[in-house]
Amino acid sequence: MQTYFLLAAALLYGACAVLAPAQRVLISSITAVAWLIHAAALYLDVGGDGSLRVGFAMMLSAALWVSVGAYWLENRNFALDGLRRLVMPCACLAALLPVVFPGSVMSLSGRSPAFGWHIAVSILAYSTLTIAAFHAVLMALQESRLHARAPAPAWLSATLDQLPALLTMEKLLFRMIAFGFVLLSLTVLSGVVFSEELFGAAIRWDHKTVFAVLSWLLFAALLAGRRFKGWRGKTALRFTLAGFATLVLAYVGSRFVMEVILHRSIA
Repeated sequence: MQTYFLLAAALLYGACAVLAPAQRVLISSITAVAWLIHAAALYLDVGGDGSLRVGFAMMLSAALWVSVGAYWLENRNFALDGLRRLVMPCACLAALLPVVFPGSVMSLSGRSPAFGWHIAVSILAYSTLTIAAFHAVLMALQESRLHARAPAPAWLSATLDQLPALLTMEKLLFRMIAFGFVLLSLTVLSGVVFSEELFGAAIRWDHKTVFAVLSWLLFAALLAGRRFKGWRGKTALRFTLAGFATLVLAYVGSRFVMEVILHRSIA
């Protein structure tokens, strides 16, 4: 059943990606329906019978599900139709990934209740910083067009014209980064301080921990630079994308290598 839900959600996300901007009400309605169907699929597929399904595909699917919800809410307050052209195709692909790469099932028996909170907060942090990365990409394109001598392609110009002013986009970006940084801090702290209770072993400085802490440091430096040095523009965008790329390597990248390339299913 969950496979059909994922396919339906992917189809609706794909439809949202190609609809004309003038059909705003229809886009909003289809997005809401797709988001609810995706939620039902994740609920059925991620957990059940005292177990949890994990894997890079499930993580990406859950992250883009939250990102779509964030886009839908933000789009009600700001004109962010240009963001739809990035978010919806990615959400379509992310909804299909668990069908092809189902991951592995981890038993939750004997696990601390804090483990579930750790997973939930980590997904929220990843999702918030994912939508921030989408914003950063669009801002980079906006800024590049301002300094470009040659005109941008028609489709790109149309997409960028549907975005708020660059200063408004920057305000939204730092608001999301600040929220995502709080969630990432909680994720790192729960993983470090409560490692033995959460995972049954003392903290190990493996690649996941190192990349997660490095990502936290990059976002911390960005927010501190913004607060005390007034960082903005290309510097802010570079730090945002570098921090997000490092966060991707912390879990999704390593999971992809283990599951797809090395064919190992380790929880």
